[in-house]
This record gives sequence, C-alpha cells and structure tokens, in this order.
Amino acid sequence: MTDTKHQLPVGPLLTYYGDDFTGSTDVMEAFTASGIPTVLFLQLPRKEHLARFKDMRCIGLAGQSRGQSPEWMRKELPSIFEGLASIGAPILQYKVCSTFDSSPSVGSIGCAIDIGTKITQGNWSPMVVGAPRLKRYQVFGQLFAAVNGVSHRIDRHPTMSRHPVTPMNEADLRLHLSKQTDKRISLVDIADMSEGLGQTKLESFIQTDQPVVMIDVADATTQIEAGRLIWENKGKQVFSASSSGLQYALTAYWKSQGLIDESMQLPIAKPVDAIAVVSGSCSPMSAEQIRWARENGFEVSRLDISKILLDDMMEAEIAQQANAAIAALALAKSPIVFSAEGPDDLAVINFDALASHAALDRTQAAKRIGFALAEIMRRILDGSNVKRIVVAGGDSSGAVGSHLGIHALTLSAGLAPGVPLCRAWSDDPARDGLEIALKGGQLGGVNFYGHVRAGQSH
Repeated sequence: MTDTKHQLPVGPLLTYYGDDFTGSTDVMEAFTASGIPTVLFLQLPRKEHLARFKDMRCIGLAGQSRGQSPEWMRKELPSIFEGLASIGAPILQYKVCSTFDSSPSVGSIGCAIDIGTKITQGNWSPMVVGAPRLKRYQVFGQLFAAVNGVSHRIDRHPTMSRHPVTPMNEADLRLHLSKQTDKRISLVDIADMSEGLGQTKLESFIQTDQPVVMIDVADATTQIEAGRLIWENKGKQVFSASSSGLQYALTAYWKSQGLIDESMQLPIAKPVDAIAVVSGSCSPMSAEQIRWARENGFEVSRLDISKILLDDMMEAEIAQQANAAIAALALAKSPIVFSAEGPDDLAVINFDALASHAALDRTQAAKRIGFALAEIMRRILDGSNVKRIVVAGGDSSGAVGSHLGIHALTLSAGLAPGVPLCRAWSDDPARDGLEIALKGGQLGGVNFYGHVRAGQSH
C-alpha cells in the first residue's frame, strides 16, 4: 500500500540492528514516543516471539558489533541483515552511536555498510547522525556533541576524543568513514537543506554504485527535511547506517505531513522505594552520576577489578558485592556497584597491567568484568524484591541483558533523552515484567539515578 497524506503503509516501517545495547533502546524511545510501536529483541527471535509482537511497526535486534572486528562482522552480520530485511520493512538500519566512534579495525561502520547495501540493493545509502534531542549536531559534515550544555567538535570532545578503544580524532564524518569503506561518500549539507536544494543534490549523487549520502541535521527544520529526503526516496528497500537521528528525522517529517499524531507523549513511570544499578562505564558523566548518588543516600560500592580478574578470587568478590547490595535493598537503600569512576580512575589507567598480571588480554579482562556485573545483578534480583534496575555502559548492558534471560524489551516510560525505562519480556516468570534502563555512559543528567528511582522524566 502506498502512503498518502494521512496514512503510512501497513506493516513494519523499519527494522534495525543496534551496534550496542544502550543505543538500541534509544531507537525504541524515539519511535515509541511518536506512536510507532517498537520491540527490541536481545537475541534472534523465535517464531513464537515474533508472533507475540505482530502489531509492532518497528522491530530491532540489540547487538554488540561496536566492539567487534570486520572479520566478525563479515561472518555474523549477513545472516542478521538478511533476516531483518526479510520482514519487509522499507528501511533496514544499522544503528550506530550518535558519537560515531568507530575505526577500520573495531566497530567498522563502513564494513557494516558494505554488507548491508548488498542485501537491500537500494540505489543509495542515506546516513543521519545528527540528533538535536540528544545534543548531537552535524554541520557541513562535521559532528558536534554537547557535554553539560557546551557543544564540542567530536575530535575535541572531552570523552570521545579520549575513547580507550575508538578515539574520535576526525570530526569530518566523510573523512572518518572513508577509512572504513571504499564506497563513494557524498553530503547534502546544511546550506543545501536551508536553500531547498536537498532533493536536487540527492538526485545528482545517486548512481548505480549505491553511494553513502550523509545528511546534515542541526535543528528542527533540517531534521524534517532529512526525514523527507529519506522517506520519499527510499524505494523498495534502502539500507541506512544511522544514529537514532534517523528515527527523529522520520517522525518529524511524518508529523509535519499529518501521518502520525503530534500529541503523543511517553508515559511517566511511578516512583519505587529502591533501584539496583551496575555500572561498567568509565565516562566522565557516569562518574558524576556515581558521585551524586554517593552524596544522596545510595549505597555505592566499587568492584575490585584485581580480584575479578583472578580465578581464585572472583567468586568471593561477586558474592560479597551481591550480598551487600541485597542487604542494602532490605533497608530500602538503592545499591550501585561500579567498576570505574571516570576515565582517570586508576582502574582504567592500570587496566592493562591488571589484565597482564592475571594472564588475560584486554578483551578477555573486559568480558570478565561484564560477566561479573551481570552475575552480581542476577544474584541481586534472585535475593531481593527489586523490580527496577539500571545498567550503565554499552558492553555491560549487553552482558547483563543476555545473562538475565531477557529476550525482548518494549518501552514503559521516558526518563532522560536516549535512556527510556523498558519492560523486559522473558520466558522466566521471575524476569518477565522487570523494569530496566540501559544507559549509555554519557547520557542522563548528574542526578539521573534519583530520577530513575522517583520515576521522573528529565
């Protein structure tokens, strides 16, 4: 069915694979807030799981490719993309982080584009990274991101320029992406958009080689125009490596055309007596959030990395942390177990030395920390009545989500831009209905954990 002025086509509108768990929930928030029902699977769904969510207009799969090699991608992503494409939505998205951190050897966005464009066979591959709601802006191809109300060019960003694995040392996303793919990369820039030349420029770029076409987004006007360009030129099926800026652009355009209701709002969560948190993030914002929690009555405890990395000491450390958290919850106090407090934490600075002492490489050590946090959370849930939890950090979110036996998430309420409160779906009755927020390291305000507990949107 062709969309008209007042109707979108029937069936799924978009399917996506998220390159990490926290960013995957961001898509769900952006669409659900505009009345587009979305489900996020944490593992490849079985037929009965898909049948349970047959009315969803957007179907996603949370992944962890952001930390993987191109060899891993070429092995794993083709079948995933093919499965998502077979659902029949006109847009297949590889959801990337709005800070675009990636490299030719780790989390290569270019590699994902090379794979995805072969499957969809569209005549172009649109890319939207700017998302003003998340304080991400793309202007003349340059990416900017805000911290505490101050916008930084991404190669001068206090966190992303110092990312321990994929530091962003180039703000021009065309140059950055060109190191990851041989595809032609073009740009519909902000001047084209403001002068009404977007369609003309796009048509001049589209040829038989499926070029990547980046679209600048810096404000509400360019966001609507980006959504229009993509939706009206999507063809039968198009592949897009984009942040949740794609969702914000599409919904902004659909609203401008009367295709969806502009008055939709996310529900507000009810307050709870206590929450439980595990954090594997080492971002400055996560550090500020931990400090705020410590000063405001949360039971904050540091995970001893040196013990977690040693086989004969790991179990005792996990048990001690879980038992202390359970005891805190019995007193209606909210526990937070964290592995690092900012990028200058000694646990971060000395991480390679700690891993070497335990005869582990960096990847093995990181996975062990993720497992430890996941196991601590599992024991907290089994030993208490807590029903609302938070996991901070993309890798940690992936480890915890899979460890708890959760197979899908839907959105329950808004908390902070990019960090919704989700409802967990599981075949295990003890996990089904759990409320969970998966928080990227840089997202949320300083008092984010207080808002989660109080059920307030911020």
